[in-house]
Amino acid sequence: MGRQMQWAGRPGEVVWLDRSAAACQVAEARARQRGLANIRFVNGSLLDLPTLGLGEFDYIDCCGVLHHLPDPAAGLAALAGALAPGGGIGLMVYAPHGRTGVYMLQDALRLLAPEEEPPAARVEAARRLWKHLPETAWLRRNPWITDHLDGGDAGLYDLLLNPRDVSFSVPQLAALIGGAGLRLRCFVEPLRYDPDRYLPDPRLRARTAALDPVARAALAESICGNMGIHIAYVTRDEAPEPAWDDPAAIPVLRELDGAALAKGLPRDGVLRVTFDDIRLGIPLPRLAAAILARVDGQRRIGEIGDALAANGIPREAFARDWAALRDAMEPLNRLLLAAPPG
Repeated sequence: MGRQMQWAGRPGEVVWLDRSAAACQVAEARARQRGLANIRFVNGSLLDLPTLGLGEFDYIDCCGVLHHLPDPAAGLAALAGALAPGGGIGLMVYAPHGRTGVYMLQDALRLLAPEEEPPAARVEAARRLWKHLPETAWLRRNPWITDHLDGGDAGLYDLLLNPRDVSFSVPQLAALIGGAGLRLRCFVEPLRYDPDRYLPDPRLRARTAALDPVARAALAESICGNMGIHIAYVTRDEAPEPAWDDPAAIPVLRELDGAALAKGLPRDGVLRVTFDDIRLGIPLPRLAAAILARVDGQRRIGEIGDALAANGIPREAFARDWAALRDAMEPLNRLLLAAPPG
């Protein structure tokens, strides 16, 4: 969790909260090796947040924790109580459809290797079971989850032997968030949660238009069948919409180099992306390469428009194609706006 997180060079402090003392020691050693001095390590449970006296947080990152708690609702309520006004929480929880087969084998291992046995013996039984599973076992057919089995004993234990493992469909996650007095602002990579991306049939799209945002996301989850996790951003307060039409706003590319991306765009102008074997084509506007080449995390939107205007590109054309590029790449969680200074 982070309090007054350091974004864009602003001072701040990061608080690492973990109930495992061993995990804290490993993280602290890695921070020292990297010369990171603004991290405070706290050994404790997020359920104890009301009594730990850590204060309020501008941003809280809770990745892969709630679904292992005996009471996920209590855990999220504790996080919500530690959120500063205007702050946000990043959540990652398991999702059911992409984990098809996992819970069947967990049931099998409760019979073959009950929890009272030593962990090493249970891991050995799980490895033997996996080796001899018939081809009809659903987990054998699930390519999006069995990479856990490449993670050694820890990965195998987490996948098949964890005593507390619950998954959340989109409606269940929305209910969990609402029950904590929070608002679901967006899913990471929201394009994945747009059912129209998978339904070219106009008659089906006419039916999706009547659905509310949560129902649309639930429909996409059910259609795809391969979502093994959900990553969401939630707040308590209303959040301002990104100022995509503000000339002073600074666009940034996440994990992409604008110049390199611009050079590598296909000639047909269609950006092809893959989400766990689902391939989608994202049409880009005519000026996409010229704009992306100038998105460097420093230039403002207005400055990019000025540079194109100096090359003879009408400002109206830039405004139109900038909006189209935003509509194409923001849902991929790749084109974002830098946080305003202050």
